[in-house]
Amino acid sequence: MANGLVPQKIVSVYLQDSALKELKDQAANEPARIQWRSPESSVEGEPEPDVMENVGKDDPKVLGAESTQGKGGTSQGESAGEPSELCHLHLSSCHKCLELEKITIESVKFASAENIPDLPYDPRGSLEGVADATCLEREGRRIKFMGKAPNILIYVGCDSREAQDRFQQVWSVLADCVDPDSYTLYHLPGQSALRDPWADNCLLLVIASRESIPEDLHQKFMAYLSQGGKVLGLCSPFTFAGFQVTRKDALQDTVQNLVFSKADQSQVKLNVLSSGCVYDERPGERLSLGKLWGHLENEDRDKLVVQVPFGTRGGEAVLCQVYLELPPSSSIVQTPEDFNLLKSSNSGRYEVLKEILTALGLSCDVKQVPALTPLHLLWATEEIRDPLMQWLGKHVGPEGILKSSKLSLKFVPSYTSEIEITPTAIPVLTDMDAFSSENFDLEIYRQNLQTRQLGKILLFAEVTSTTMNLLDGLMFEMPQEMGLIAIAGRQTQGKGRGRNAWLSPPGCALCTLLVSIPLRSQLGQRIPFVQHLMSLAVVEAVRSVPGYQDINLRVKWPNDIYYSGLMKLGGVLVNSTLMGETFYILIGCGFNVTNSNPTICINDLIAEYNKEHGADLKPLRADYLIARTVTRLEQLIDTFQNKGPNGVLPLYYKYWVHSAQQVRLGSADGPKVWVVGLDDSGFLQVHQEDGQVVTVHPDGNSFDMMRNLLVPKQH
Repeated sequence: MANGLVPQKIVSVYLQDSALKELKDQAANEPARIQWRSPESSVEGEPEPDVMENVGKDDPKVLGAESTQGKGGTSQGESAGEPSELCHLHLSSCHKCLELEKITIESVKFASAENIPDLPYDPRGSLEGVADATCLEREGRRIKFMGKAPNILIYVGCDSREAQDRFQQVWSVLADCVDPDSYTLYHLPGQSALRDPWADNCLLLVIASRESIPEDLHQKFMAYLSQGGKVLGLCSPFTFAGFQVTRKDALQDTVQNLVFSKADQSQVKLNVLSSGCVYDERPGERLSLGKLWGHLENEDRDKLVVQVPFGTRGGEAVLCQVYLELPPSSSIVQTPEDFNLLKSSNSGRYEVLKEILTALGLSCDVKQVPALTPLHLLWATEEIRDPLMQWLGKHVGPEGILKSSKLSLKFVPSYTSEIEITPTAIPVLTDMDAFSSENFDLEIYRQNLQTRQLGKILLFAEVTSTTMNLLDGLMFEMPQEMGLIAIAGRQTQGKGRGRNAWLSPPGCALCTLLVSIPLRSQLGQRIPFVQHLMSLAVVEAVRSVPGYQDINLRVKWPNDIYYSGLMKLGGVLVNSTLMGETFYILIGCGFNVTNSNPTICINDLIAEYNKEHGADLKPLRADYLIARTVTRLEQLIDTFQNKGPNGVLPLYYKYWVHSAQQVRLGSADGPKVWVVGLDDSGFLQVHQEDGQVVTVHPDGNSFDMMRNLLVPKQH
């Protein structure tokens, strides 16, 4: 522990006298070793020969991240979900130690919080007294005692930079599909695959080597299969049981249409990146295949995915010649058109991969919903701190509680575990000096917020149900000049339009902003424009940054943010209440910044632009973009109040996706019309075939407000 190792599991081992004597003899001849990698060592160094290692990944530098870590800063440390730089102890992977384990462990008692053993029971060993036990009862849960450790081993071939990159790609996509808290993903080097007893501790072997598998290693893999092992082949020449891999150069690194048949016989059709190889049956072979398979929609119906059972003990493999592990942003994707096709099928890629992993015995269940966290009361400028505290002193009850119709906020200096957090009762921490977050850098937000009023007082939560509810008790009470905004790292019950849910994974920019608009003003008479202004502000927050003006981020009427006209990556939700002569408006907004999967995010667009144009634009941060969005929104509101719709519509039309778009009225078979713009109230105007221009409204469907538009009745 003095060297930085962290004890996670305590394993009690009883050694027999013979084993102790053997250890003593070994110690006399060779110093005992524990191999590990220090936190300071480079993750790109040569791998230790005796370990199955995890390869680390450095975070890219991002625009707006110049702030140093301080009271409002963000840690740039490694996240828990990434491959660890620290390797397991020698005992976990060394051939000698594992063999010694088999002959010396008489009983094993587990004392870890997770109750997951590091040293799984080997049924071929001589564990007297526990050989008939199948599970332990521990705190009401049943724990497998004789099953395999939850290890997924990834073999990528020879030790090269290309192989390391391939391991990282495979690791990343598998970590998105399975819960890293339930499975551990390891690199399986070739030497370890030949020497170490890895098969007894492996739930799934992933073979992602591009090179031919050496004969001795092929025999090892087949022995694993014959014992009931599970194999996933990813664009590898590895095959067996009468199949052969045939190269078709015309398919190599091209986007193809794949038809994938699932276990329930339903089909998924998607665009995939082909390796250039297909599976053929050897002449004269009669093969027994599983239910999963995939073929191209071409004349030859080339097989690119096959499920192959093997042996009598349940062994099976799913072999693929499509790049399921590669994202659409991969360097081998050749054109922007290919990128668009692959991104549109990205959710299908994950669906196929999860179907395969499930068939091979892994769980791809949705991860547990994260626990709610306290709110932090923050301010963007020091000048507003004293007025804020004075207002709280007058309006908060004697127990520090401020109640509204939807929730109760309890203002406290710090959080203790005794304070309960629910969607309707949330503690608010007022000690800003103690604030820090990996998801939100207050200093970056402060530096990029250039407003007179909006966004000055912040309520921030790492995890909350929905930011739309957080301002409910404050929106009518707090002075308008204080500019409330609620920001979250994650939402568990994000709200979309109508009854739609808004998925809010890590990497989204999530906020709800309070804006007050006088009824007797240009915007007060045209409140539907508020959602248009917010959508436009998000796009402008990115495209007004020098160098980023050509990032293809656009607005879709009435409240969506899109990549080109292809994929949605954000949306706006507006709730307004008229009290007296003032509209109190909550503007909820969420858009994808760093979360590439399962759809697309802003940093994907930046990476694709860099690849296409040879540029070096930095990825962006959520806190940076939220501050810029709020700043741009205030400017757009000011322009609208001074000049009306014509002050902002030229910029809106510059970025919208609907120019000369053809839609149908009423139904899919209705009359054709062409979109021409917005009317004076912010509704859509279309040009009919008879030459008349009319305003249309959505029909109320929850899928696409541009579908089945209706002409309102004239009164």
